[in-house]
Formats: sequence, structure tokens, C-alpha cells
Amino acid sequence: MKIKLLMAGLLGFVSATTFAQKGELKTAQTEYEKYESLRGTPLAKASLTTAKESIDKAAANEKTATLPQTYALKGAIYSTYANLDTVAATSLPLFTTAEEALKKAKELDTKGENKQIIETANLNLAQYQLTKGVAEYGSGKYDLAYKSFDYYRTILPEDTNAIYYTGLSAANSKNYPAAISNYNKLLTTKFSKVQTIYLDLSSVYLLSADTANALKIVSDGVAKYPSNSELRKREIEISLQTGKEKEVLDKIQAALAADPKNKTLYYYAGLTYSQTAEAIIKEQAKAKDAATKAKLQATKVENYSKAADMYKKALEIDPNYFEANLNLGYVIINPAIDEYNAANKLPANKQKEYDAAIAKAKAQFELAKPYLQKAKDLNPKSIDALTNLRTYYLGVKDDANAAKLKAEIDAIK
Repeated sequence: MKIKLLMAGLLGFVSATTFAQKGELKTAQTEYEKYESLRGTPLAKASLTTAKESIDKAAANEKTATLPQTYALKGAIYSTYANLDTVAATSLPLFTTAEEALKKAKELDTKGENKQIIETANLNLAQYQLTKGVAEYGSGKYDLAYKSFDYYRTILPEDTNAIYYTGLSAANSKNYPAAISNYNKLLTTKFSKVQTIYLDLSSVYLLSADTANALKIVSDGVAKYPSNSELRKREIEISLQTGKEKEVLDKIQAALAADPKNKTLYYYAGLTYSQTAEAIIKEQAKAKDAATKAKLQATKVENYSKAADMYKKALEIDPNYFEANLNLGYVIINPAIDEYNAANKLPANKQKEYDAAIAKAKAQFELAKPYLQKAKDLNPKSIDALTNLRTYYLGVKDDANAAKLKAEIDAIK
């Protein structure tokens, strides 16, 4: 009888101990839920402290240590502490403990009984890596930031910010394949800055020496967002680099046929012609014989003339179009600069030719002045507008006004 009573006593003690440890689990759960509801208030910290004390006791007892609930709660509580700790040396061990506990919780929770607490812990881990990634990115540690943001992205694969940060840090760390993958993913979402992504993605393709995809992606962007000036400019730039200026001009002309009152399209056509002229300057520098140089010069002037016609059409629609005034003044003054420089290279015994060349250059300078002045009036703080107008005054030998503009430019810089 005594043995039976002793056995009954022992069984009762074991049951009580197990119940006590499960009580710690219940306390941990209750206090953590209370912390979540009180988050941001003075009472929240006390609940979190109690939750940690209880989960540590439950995790130390062999009866409850390996329960899915124990691992899930430990992951949630420790990941919360990791996010509250701003010191990397002490927060990282908390994060690692939480990560390991959460991994076990996912393995053991086959019935999904702890799904909600596991999701909370997951989000805590994501937040930790996001915060860590932001700090690393701000310090210029782009390769580390990429890893942190990518961790964040794996937890929240459809979060557009997660995808964007991962792509951005990958691009800055020169991990171009990862940047391309993430930016392409963003294009399939409703990301608020998707127009910028077309531009950024084209840049990454260019850095990867993939001009074909760079042109394709920026052209896709132009097709979807035809009024985006940066995308238009990029398409023109890449088209010129790849010898496809005719294709981009054809696109603009087709768009103008459907929308003949679109000042921006005339501006882009002018920009294409003027950039084609600019590209010829590089060829002129390489040319060795006078005949080739003369031919290139004629082609350059022809493109500047075509550009001027397009800019003028834009100004017919909107006389106060700053960019069109600025660029029109530039393409008119550029041949004047060539005439002026050529005149100053003539030998001293060519006075008559010199006078004629200077007179021709001055006449060309005067044609540019109204547009150069208008651009400055429209945007008095534009360095480009001030510089172009100063070039005019230098060309007509008005040193006083040139000096005045130089002072304005220096003041802005």
C-alpha cells in the first residue's frame, strides 16, 4: 500500500511539473500577445520581459523544450529583442537565436497550429534585415546590404520595396545579374516608381555591356510612358551608340503623325539630330585628311540645321519651352563657334579672309542670341543657359557682359 501511495505521489509530481512548464509556455504566449497589443507604450516592456523569462524556462525543460510552440514563441520573442537592440554586437546573437528557433518551429509545426506566431517571427526577422541593410547601404557597404535586403526579400517576395532595395544594392555592388533579375521582377508589379526602373534597368544592362537589352527595355518604357523625358533621352542616346538613330527618328515621326501638336516630340526629334551632330565631332577628331574633315563638318552642320527646324516647331507651339530655347540657341551658335575658331587659325597675311570669316561668325552668333537670352530669362539659375549666353558675348567680343555672366555662373556654383 505504501508503494502504491508513493508511486501515486511521484506521478502526481511529474504531472505537476509538466503542467508547470506548460504554464510557462502559456505565460510566454499571453505576455507576448499583451506586448504586441501594448507596443509603443511604457507597459509593453514589462510584458516582453516576462515573456522572455517564461520562454527561457520552457526552453530549458526537457518536457517542453522541443515543442513547436516553444520554438515558435522563442523565435518571435528573441527576434523582437533583436529589433529593439540597436547595437549590432548584441543584437546579432539575438537574431541568430531567433532564426534557429524559427527554423525548428517550421520543421515541427506540421499541423500549422503555430502559424500566426511563426509569421510574426518571420516579419521580425525581415524587419531586422531591412534595418541592417539600410545601415550597410548608408555606409557604402553595398555587397553586405544586398545580402541583408535579399534576406528581407525572401521572406516578403512580393513586397515591391524589398525587391527594389535588393536590386538597387545589387547594382551598386556590381552584382549585375542579381540587379537585372530584381528590376525585371519589379516591372511586373505595380511599383510606384516603375518608370524609374525602366531607366535604371537600362543602365544596368549598359554596365553589363548588353546594349541590345538596354535599348529594348528603355524602348518598352517609352512605349508605356511616352511623356517621360528621361526615358526618351536614354532611348535616343542608346540608339545613337548602336547606330540606330534612324529607327528612333522613325518612331518620333510616327508619333508626330498621330499627335502633330506635341511640342515634346518635336523637341525629341531636335535632340536626336543635335546628338547625331555631336557624335560627328568625335569622328572629326580622328579624321586625318582635309577632305574627310570637310565632309564631316558639312554633315554636322546639316544635322544642327535639322535640329534647329525641330526646335523651332516646338517653340511655335510653346514659345516659353525652356529646353527648346536652350537647345535651339546652342545648335545655332555651334557653327558660329567653328567659324570663329577657323578664322583665328588663319595666318596674319590673310586679313581679308579673316575679316570675312569673323563677320560670318558674328552674323551666326546674332541669330542665336534671342534664344540664348530667352533661355536665361526663363531659367536665370541654369548654368547651361548662362554659359551659352556667355559664349555668345565672347564670340562678339563683348567682354563686359561676358564677365558679368561669368560672375553669375561662379555665384551659382
